[in-house]
Amino acid sequence: MAENVSPKLESSWLKVLADEFQQDYMQALKQFLLQEKQHGQVIYPPGSHIFAAFDSTPLTQVKVVILGQDPYHGPNQAHGLSFSVQAGTALPPSLKNIYKELQSDLGVVNGSGDLSAWAEQGVLLLNSVLTVRKNQAASHRNQGWEQFTDAVIRIINNQCQHVVFMLWGSYAQKKGQVIDTDKHLVLTAPHPSPLSAHRGFFGCHHFSQANTYLKTHHGSEIDWELP
Repeated sequence: MAENVSPKLESSWLKVLADEFQQDYMQALKQFLLQEKQHGQVIYPPGSHIFAAFDSTPLTQVKVVILGQDPYHGPNQAHGLSFSVQAGTALPPSLKNIYKELQSDLGVVNGSGDLSAWAEQGVLLLNSVLTVRKNQAASHRNQGWEQFTDAVIRIINNQCQHVVFMLWGSYAQKKGQVIDTDKHLVLTAPHPSPLSAHRGFFGCHHFSQANTYLKTHHGSEIDWELP
């Protein structure tokens, strides 16, 4: 990304986002990321993974959107999918709580933190901000990523049918206010972080609700159990 703000994006996404990459705010974001590199900052995820959510889940296959905030900022964690970590990496606290709710809701027990198998089934694991500086949470906020991912949400809202949006926490819920609830299913709950999960994330049953909706409207469900 720092080298190229018009990435080799998956074709269905590139078709609808090509103009976005030419906007002034994206050019400014490109310059910001170049400066970060020039100043010796380590940026997560690695450049080839910044747009992994789009490459893993084409627009034409989006069934579920799970909206996060920022990539993880520790080594060997972020790989472009919200809440997901690279295989072999310890589970972050929020993901542990997501797995607790998944086990309570559907009896699914997962060990690995790599959610790629969800993405490949149509679960767009989208962070609002797609990069972060090593060991500095929220360090790339308000640089343009939010505007880009707002555009992504508008595109899904307008061009897709019967998508399940899982909006956890006030940040995600505010970002999702543009979603047409007549066309899509919007599920809201507190964030799964240890600070808020006990306020209503546990017991929200979002995974079973999503599958019921998807089976009705798409004829298929998400297999939430990871290989």
